[in-house]
Amino acid sequence: MIIALTGGIGSGKSYVCKLLAERGISVYDCDAHAKELMRTSQSLQLRLSTLIGDDVFRDGVLQKSILAAYLLRSEDHVQAVNAIIHPAVAHDFEQSGQAWLESAILFDSGFDKRTHIDKVVCVTAPEDVRIHRVMVRDGISRDKTLEWIARQLPQEEVLRRSDYEIINDGIRPLAPQVDHLLSVISE
Repeated sequence: MIIALTGGIGSGKSYVCKLLAERGISVYDCDAHAKELMRTSQSLQLRLSTLIGDDVFRDGVLQKSILAAYLLRSEDHVQAVNAIIHPAVAHDFEQSGQAWLESAILFDSGFDKRTHIDKVVCVTAPEDVRIHRVMVRDGISRDKTLEWIARQLPQEEVLRRSDYEIINDGIRPLAPQVDHLLSVISE
């Protein structure tokens, strides 16, 4: 069974993945693997440079600020970048042999259509909690954080399209929710 873990920026997906790892479940991190593929794949680097401009990579190193500025300019830019990166990530996941994957933009990007997924788990958190987490984690302003949140599908839509929910509001303990999820999925 292939299970996808998703949720908006700042929802706490990484922490849930840590809890899964403590239970012996390895989760394929789509974002980390996308970064690794952009770092190591010359064909991806060439395609992104052709799309965005030669300055997006300097000596083979991705210039995150240039990529971010390009992505924030329009939804067409997001889709164009996704059309380059996501097929490579989907192929890499399929070759990995892992049964779990984590993707913040599973539905937004259409990644759920690029590879077979049996069940989707959505990690949710109140927006104010998400904003605070992202600002602290990334050292960015509230306005920049809200820009990133606005670029993603609303949490309610992601939850509607998911099979399970883990609530990461900082109040309800996560470990029992993860254990319950694992018992339900294994039935």
